[in-house]
Amino acid sequence: MKQLQQILDNAEQLYSLVQIDEALDNIAKLLNQQFSDSNPLILCVMNGSVITTGHLLPKLTFPLELDYIHVTRYGDKTVGGDLNWLHQPASELKDRVVILIEDIFDQGVTLEALRQYCDQAGAKSVSCVTLIDKIHSNKMGKSPEFVGLTVPDRYIFGFGMDYKSYWRNAPGIYAISGDDL
Repeated sequence: MKQLQQILDNAEQLYSLVQIDEALDNIAKLLNQQFSDSNPLILCVMNGSVITTGHLLPKLTFPLELDYIHVTRYGDKTVGGDLNWLHQPASELKDRVVILIEDIFDQGVTLEALRQYCDQAGAKSVSCVTLIDKIHSNKMGKSPEFVGLTVPDRYIFGFGMDYKSYWRNAPGIYAISGDDL
């Protein structure tokens, strides 16, 4: 446990809870304008976006349904691997406006697979909200339509995102010290 505390202590805070809340306010304003009459199905992409979803939903002023989808490339590692599908939504996606809520747009592999899944299930449209867009040139697929914040190409954690299955509860968004990777 001491080693895990040291990870947080050595990390650089990139965004505070106040800054994250402001970014979510901006996203909510756009979503309220665009989706107020569409009765969307919100899909929380577990586990990373559970906190983002929980903070964003009360800011939305229109009727919506909520479900979740769970696919991971990281597990308890710091490097992405093959996609591992853990849960498909119980809700019907056919002819629905679907909004995916993701924690981070890194390389785009997971988001591309999620979009394809929703399209194949017959979604009327698929949009993505991401709290974080990691800045680098190694991306694939379509970018999220709604982005909260950007970060440099470093390993980040906090506000739902983990470091080896820990620190999802960190009060902000942090970048790992190079020595701790």
